[in-house]
Amino acid sequence: MHPALWISKTGLDAQQRDIAVTSNNLANASTIGFKKSRAIFEDLLYQNINQPGGQSTQETELPSGLMLGAGTRVVATQKNFSQGNLITTENSLDIMISGKGFFEILMPDGSVSYTRNGQFTLDRDGQIVTPGAGHPLQPAINIPDDALSVTVSQDGEVAVTMPGQAGNQVVGQINLASFINPAGLEPIGENLFKESASSGAPLQGIPGVDGMGSLHQGALETSNVNVTEELVNLIESQRVYEMNSKVISSVDQMLGFAIQQL
Repeated sequence: MHPALWISKTGLDAQQRDIAVTSNNLANASTIGFKKSRAIFEDLLYQNINQPGGQSTQETELPSGLMLGAGTRVVATQKNFSQGNLITTENSLDIMISGKGFFEILMPDGSVSYTRNGQFTLDRDGQIVTPGAGHPLQPAINIPDDALSVTVSQDGEVAVTMPGQAGNQVVGQINLASFINPAGLEPIGENLFKESASSGAPLQGIPGVDGMGSLHQGALETSNVNVTEELVNLIESQRVYEMNSKVISSVDQMLGFAIQQL
């Protein structure tokens, strides 16, 4: 079998995965707090026919070798945690992180997940939770039923205005978590990430202190997906896929010609 067939086949597989990554970015272009991914490629093993620097004669060496590659593959998807744009909502439970850090979310099994999506709401007990599955913000913060308004400061202090009281009443503190390698976090869906061995342990802190991002109430962070850039990447991947398909077609014609003529 001609090796170009297998080499081009690896190219087709790699470009299919690259297109899948790009399509996921485009699908989440409107997802609050979403962080885009990119596919990481690497070449495969080489068939070493002539070693570079090998002796061609007693007095001379090969200036370059003869090594045939075996194709390519996608080895990783890398998250880009650059800041998304700000949109103003005027919703008191919409909170944006400006800078690094993640909200901590308590999962049903007792573990903690992390998110950049600050779209929060209240459950029936007045606890601040995520809007989809209703996972509570960690540490838990409860808003009284008769609270007139909710205020979240840039350093995460949550206060409410109660009937008949002139001042605000502090009901909780929002903390953030950061990671040495946020790209190593494991995405699990629902805009959530989980700690992994690659991300390192979370470092908790107060917003706006020790490098943590500050909070902005009544605003949200949009997806950092650039639709134009993703469409260009999609076109590029499609063209590379077509060229690999063309190689397979050309090799097939060459082999067919050889079989018919010999």
